[in-house]
Amino acid sequence: MSGPALVALVGPTASGKTAAAVALARRFDGELIGADSVQVHRGFDIGSGKARPEELGGIPHHLLDVLEPCERLDAAAFAARADAAIEDVAGRGKLPIVVGGTPLWMRALLRGLVALPGVDARLRGALQARIAVEGAPALHAELAAVDPASAARIHPNDARRIGRALEIWQQTGQRPSVLRDAHALGAARRPSWVAYVELPRDEHDRAIEARVDAMLTRGWLEETQRLRERWPEAAALGAVGYRELVQHLSGELSLAEARAQAIASTRRYAKQQRTWYRSEPGITVRTSAAALIAGAHDGALRTFLGAA
Repeated sequence: MSGPALVALVGPTASGKTAAAVALARRFDGELIGADSVQVHRGFDIGSGKARPEELGGIPHHLLDVLEPCERLDAAAFAARADAAIEDVAGRGKLPIVVGGTPLWMRALLRGLVALPGVDARLRGALQARIAVEGAPALHAELAAVDPASAARIHPNDARRIGRALEIWQQTGQRPSVLRDAHALGAARRPSWVAYVELPRDEHDRAIEARVDAMLTRGWLEETQRLRERWPEAAALGAVGYRELVQHLSGELSLAEARAQAIASTRRYAKQQRTWYRSEPGITVRTSAAALIAGAHDGALRTFLGAA
């Protein structure tokens, strides 16, 4: 374990992580580093919950808007970019505060990754062809038969992740969930104070609904339309919420149905995130954004930073 110490805020979407990270950055002279697989893309602003300048109040936020919508970034490549950002922030005497809701990216950064097989173009093409004919849910059911844990983490319409999981299974004969869980067995890569941030379930459900409505009021549908017109192949258009609005724009759902399904999908995703972090090693404290904002853990954090 080496390198600069960092603070990481993890947890389900809409739990208040960014607001808490900004509060910590103000008190501990820090800068934020994003760990969100949608927020890295330019143009995906409202629906990804990307922090607005007025919310940041001048606090720098790294690894936002670093990719075009059709570019891709895997967990290992994210960790390399985040490592560089951490070194830069710490090198200027600031505290790196990593905040985001993409669990595998956080695991890659904090604990590293096991080696997974590379892309087999023939196999990937065959799986994509099957998805086009049979539909993603059919292959999701196939994945559930061989690896229920992976299937539980992947939405039945997430064709890219379903295909990759089946690709790994067919290449290695090992369940992808077993290989991915091995990521958690590695030692911490650097000194890290990790706060898991969540809300009581009922309060969280209300927060998700309010967030979806606020984003729609701010122009989320119009944002999605612009992105779909210019970047129809962008993978992030399949992300939670954007996917439902695309279905509305395609005439498959009414706006009311898209809203309701976006809320339901976000709640399911939050449940998946909670499940992931329930057994994730390396969590320093399980708390709320309100407690972090109020300074309830400042003493423990100062002790960590003094010892790191």
